[in-house]
Amino acid sequence: MSLRLQLLQVARLAPKLLGDSTDLVREFFRSQLSDGAGRDRSGDPDLYYTIFALAGMQALEMEIPVAEFAAYLDSHGSGEGLDFVHLSALARSWAAIGKERMPKGVDQGILKQIESYRKPDGGYEGDHKLKHGTAYGAFVALGAYEDLGQLPPDKLKLIQALKMLESRDGGWSNFPNAPLGATNATAGAVTLIQHLGFPVNQSVGDWLLSVVHEQGGFLAVPKAPMPDLLSTATALHALTAMERRIPSGVHEGCLDFIDTLWSAKGGFHGHWADDHLDAEYTFYGLLALGHLSL
Repeated sequence: MSLRLQLLQVARLAPKLLGDSTDLVREFFRSQLSDGAGRDRSGDPDLYYTIFALAGMQALEMEIPVAEFAAYLDSHGSGEGLDFVHLSALARSWAAIGKERMPKGVDQGILKQIESYRKPDGGYEGDHKLKHGTAYGAFVALGAYEDLGQLPPDKLKLIQALKMLESRDGGWSNFPNAPLGATNATAGAVTLIQHLGFPVNQSVGDWLLSVVHEQGGFLAVPKAPMPDLLSTATALHALTAMERRIPSGVHEGCLDFIDTLWSAKGGFHGHWADDHLDAEYTFYGLLALGHLSL
């Protein structure tokens, strides 16, 4: 099962906790569409947000205007001129509506460009200036490959590149030999390594549980001023992948934290200081609630 489908499988459980509010979330996702695309925070069509609009609609079993999405995706061809993240978004969006609708040759054109972002260490990263891969880059690349029915060449080198990103405090960073780990890098590395069939030291679960905020939710980095929804969703996903039990106090704290981010408009804010609502964080709200419903 691909990374995208794993996330979707969990997000589909969110209505167990959303209850009657599920319809509000459906209406919110509908409001995030623009001519077959997801809207960014400025209200403009954007491939990156299209991934999350599609995922949210699929998780909530909504009818998807496939023809409109296909026309929007087709307008991007094989992604010439797109950056690394948007190339992956193009691949993953085609997979979401059915890659059999993709014009011939588009998949190989996308993957050829994705592979141009591979680093000498075997990892991936969208910043051409960096000489090493990152956990986020690996997640982006693997997601594109899997959704197009393939795997990156030499996956062992990819794993070795991820191992080089272990931080000195027992987590993972997006930079080699970092003193402190970051939650999303750690969760991403754990998820990827296990997904590709390699073992992960169970002590990483302790690291993730060490960045729980006293008022609920997970911090992006140790001693961050407040928790955020992305870190909370990815940490819960990684802990579940490790078959690590979520302590009851952490479970209840996360539910309380997510409740503080809920909007009566049907979306979720990214953190306490975030005034915006978008499809990305609302999908992460579904993912986190899905894990907390297990």
